[in-house]
Amino acid sequence: MDNILKQLETVLQQRKNADANSSYVASLYDKGIDEILKKIGEESVEVIMAAKDDNQEKIVYEVADLWFHILVLLRHKDIELAKIEDELSRRFGLSGLEEKSNRQIK
Repeated sequence: MDNILKQLETVLQQRKNADANSSYVASLYDKGIDEILKKIGEESVEVIMAAKDDNQEKIVYEVADLWFHILVLLRHKDIELAKIEDELSRRFGLSGLEEKSNRQIK
C-alpha cells in the first residue's frame, strides 16, 4: 500500500480546485489561512486534552485530525510533504540539543 500521507497530499492538492460548497477542505482553502490555523489550534488543544485524559484511542484520533489539518496547511502554502521528510532526515541521528544549537531559522 502506498504511503497514506502521500495519498492524502494528492487529494488535498486536488481539493484546491474543488467547489467550496462540495468539499470541507476546499471550504478551508476558500476561507484562507486564518481558518486553517484556527483548525490546527483547535486540534492541538484536543490532542493535549486526550493526552491528559490518558486515552490512547482518543489520542490517536485527535493526532490524526491534527496531522490532517497540518497537511492542509502545507498544501495551502505549496509545501510538499517531501520537504518535511527531508528536514526530519537531516535531523535524524543528531542530538536534539545539537540540532537546536545549529538552527539557522529563528
